[in-house]
Amino acid sequence: MAIKLFNTPLNILNLFSSFFFFACGIICGIIFTFYFKNFSLNLQVINGQILNYSSSSSSSISSSPPPPPVSTPLPRLGLNEYIKAPSDVEHDMSDEELLWRGSMVPKVKEFPFKRVPKVAFMFLTRGPVLLAPLWELFFKGHEGLYSIYVHSDPSYNHTQVESPIFHGRRIPSKEVEWGKVNMVEAEKRLLANALLDISNQRFVLLSESCIPLFNFSTIYTYLMNSTKNFVESYDLPGPVGRGRYRSQMSPTIKLQQWRKGSQWFEMDRDLAVEVVSDRTYFSVFQKHCTGSCYADEHYLPTFVSMKFGRRNSGRSLTWVDWSKGGPHPARFYRTDVTVGFLEKLRSESHCEYNGDKKSVCYLFARKFTSHALSRLLIFAPKVMKFNIN
Repeated sequence: MAIKLFNTPLNILNLFSSFFFFACGIICGIIFTFYFKNFSLNLQVINGQILNYSSSSSSSISSSPPPPPVSTPLPRLGLNEYIKAPSDVEHDMSDEELLWRGSMVPKVKEFPFKRVPKVAFMFLTRGPVLLAPLWELFFKGHEGLYSIYVHSDPSYNHTQVESPIFHGRRIPSKEVEWGKVNMVEAEKRLLANALLDISNQRFVLLSESCIPLFNFSTIYTYLMNSTKNFVESYDLPGPVGRGRYRSQMSPTIKLQQWRKGSQWFEMDRDLAVEVVSDRTYFSVFQKHCTGSCYADEHYLPTFVSMKFGRRNSGRSLTWVDWSKGGPHPARFYRTDVTVGFLEKLRSESHCEYNGDKKSVCYLFARKFTSHALSRLLIFAPKVMKFNIN
């Protein structure tokens, strides 16, 4: 009996302890159940970035899915964009980049689009094109059949009002000196710029003192139907011909291959690409054709004769008068311009054209001064028939 009384407090203590732990378990269970049921994890930091999450199923169901991304169609860059001629001849290409770009040739010869071939008229000038009003009459009504490029001295600042057809047609230019190799570099620069327009198929080099001797349609047809190029090239013994040859040019260029000719040329696209691509022969001229060598009178005649003689007529289409002697041809002023004089330039000559004998040998003439412009404007509609298409 005494033992039972002694153990009674221990039983009560054990009972309270059990009850206490039981109650704590229930309370903790209720708390954790309530906590996890209503907990919404909104922010979780991972690697320093805050990402939004939601663990509540009711929130996921009630929120609408994000709209699909709107896809903007890309502008179509098709063939038309690739072949489109540059609207502005200004660019920031170096000569090396320009010649590389101009030398590109498609391997497929057939054009996969309708093409209207154009003539590139390339003017190598000191300043403005002095006879621009005459050229305006010449080009009028023939838009889309020609392109114009002007290489003028960098010092020319456009102080004179430019003719509309020549406005914006000045290519990035460099200084040119008479008789120096940089004149040939300017010719290559003009050709490379004109080659950027894939529609240009014939290329004419002119000066600010050149005039056309026929209307546009006649000249366009003459050039487009020609099977030859027109780079004057001939062998001339004596000091102003073979005497200008430099022995250091051998063996790349030998004396018997040396040729002379006018710098005022006309050529097709294939030959133009060859000219801007040439480094073998032109590098020889750059290195050795100095002083009285006069590269502009010898580079193209020699290069074309050596490599493409069969495709060349050997004559120029630009008439000049050397009868007075001296290093420069005769100049023509206002009183020199008559109907009879212009008619003589147009017909009193004989040459071969596509295998036939022709009297039309010159399409252009020089050197006409600005003083001759007024009479040229009077006689052109009558003699050159600029108003006839």
